[in-house]
Amino acid sequence: MSAHKSIMAGLEETFEYVSGTTDGTMIHEIEIPEFDVAKIRQNTGLSQSEFAKSIGVAKGTLVNWEHGRRHPTGPAQVLLALISKNPAVVQEVLG
Repeated sequence: MSAHKSIMAGLEETFEYVSGTTDGTMIHEIEIPEFDVAKIRQNTGLSQSEFAKSIGVAKGTLVNWEHGRRHPTGPAQVLLALISKNPAVVQEVLG
């Protein structure tokens, strides 16, 4: 299938979905878990400053996550999920 035909097929499927027709449409739903960012950080043994630096966010962002004023989104959620499973993953990869 050419790129044009693939894009057109995707657009047609989108229009069908939006209009309420979902027959034959694949719908992928991913549940995003809530994170206890402070606990994840504590399991790494790093300070707030060290942890924020290691994942590439400002310390203020991390503090807001830990206090529940803000919530991580997108790639930060994926990174936190990885760190929650393996607290040393960032050091192992970037070490």
